[in-house]
Amino acid sequence: MGTPGALPAWKATIFFFNLISAAVAKRHIVYWNSTNTRLTAGDLSIQVNLNDYLDIYCPHYPDKGTQGPGQPETLALYLVGEVSFQGCVETRGAIKRWECNTPYAPFGPVRFSEKIQRFTPFSLGFEFLPGRHYYYSSLPAEEGPPLPCMKLRVTVCCEPTSEGSKQIQETVPESSACSLRTASPPLLLILVLLLLTT
Repeated sequence: MGTPGALPAWKATIFFFNLISAAVAKRHIVYWNSTNTRLTAGDLSIQVNLNDYLDIYCPHYPDKGTQGPGQPETLALYLVGEVSFQGCVETRGAIKRWECNTPYAPFGPVRFSEKIQRFTPFSLGFEFLPGRHYYYSSLPAEEGPPLPCMKLRVTVCCEPTSEGSKQIQETVPESSACSLRTASPPLLLILVLLLLTT
């Protein structure tokens, strides 16, 4: 068995880590539908940092009577190369990321989230490199109506500089020590949580 209070301490730890990561990361929201004129003009560009999120909201209609005449928008979103980004065509190198095929979802618009990270533990995840551009475009689904070309460029900040890539080792005198004033907040949080669990 465990010690009393150990389970709540783990819950508190997970809660605090979620709070910290949510406070540091930004969420960049894009409503992916034909009424978004920046998407249809092809000039929507977003700059993100590592650990940010890109949230794509699919076309949504509360019920079948609200979309007006015609079929609802259904589409597939692709991660494409720069050359394919110039037009909206499916190419061999394109990676299908998501399908927006539930326009009447009862819980609201379907949201897909892409975490901008250097390494991913997921087999279907994508790894992003700082200083690079990534391109998303969409094609209408086979059963959906024809749609205009919609495109998004994502730039991951920041390109490593030649000086920044060099490792510099500084010698620190043995007498210098880390004080609580110079320790990072996450380190202090971990120390406090460890003290609470013991």
